[in-house]
Amino acid sequence: MRAFGGFKLGDRFFYGEVRGDEVHALARPYWIDIDPTGEVLKLAEVHVDLPVAPSKLIAVGLNYADHIAEMKRTPLGTPLIWFKAPSSLLPHNGAIEVAFPEHQTDFELELVIVVGATAKNVTAERALNHVCGHTIGLDISDRVLQKAEKQFGRCKSFDTYTPVGPFVYADVDVSDLAIELRQNGEIKQRARTSQMIYSVAQLVSFASQAMTLVPGDLILTGTPSGVGPICAGDRLEAKIDNWPPLRISVVNAR
Repeated sequence: MRAFGGFKLGDRFFYGEVRGDEVHALARPYWIDIDPTGEVLKLAEVHVDLPVAPSKLIAVGLNYADHIAEMKRTPLGTPLIWFKAPSSLLPHNGAIEVAFPEHQTDFELELVIVVGATAKNVTAERALNHVCGHTIGLDISDRVLQKAEKQFGRCKSFDTYTPVGPFVYADVDVSDLAIELRQNGEIKQRARTSQMIYSVAQLVSFASQAMTLVPGDLILTGTPSGVGPICAGDRLEAKIDNWPPLRISVVNAR
């Protein structure tokens, strides 16, 4: 398994490969080419920033049976997808800024796919050849707006409503990994990726039938049951397997 991320050193941003407590700087984004510059820094010396720069974020809904039940929905028989704004991305240790504190705004923990090669009309059997790696993500959702509107783009696309990171993992089998979210130290969501109705390969294939996926694009694969509201002062910790957790705080937008 290899780990990659985005980092800042002062005002300089760069992508790098994480090896233990070191970051090996790369000349280009890792999803395009793994080209080390020779510069090696200590992980403790750099700031962990967004690990991706996607042209689009594709979200998947109703991909765990227990979440379908808790939302009082019925299976559609096909993946449900929509777009989230790339401007909603938030890095590790960032703060979700709740746009409407008077609204119920929920967390949703998700495994996230990072596209590594252009994909158009690919089969499920070949879809994993177009995947660069995976990361941890949260799909923050304004439930009041979601119930009032027929499409989900606005209620899930406010700035900071898509935390991802801290790193992206390549060369890892994600078909049956533990996935867990803690809110203020209390476990709220716990499942396994093997419980997804549609696998990573099926989701990549399905999305590619409708649009061209390009390197760096993200696909959020859906959330298990246990979603719940957030409020200012909350601390969220999202984990998948033994990857370093994604830690996020919550404040009200100014």
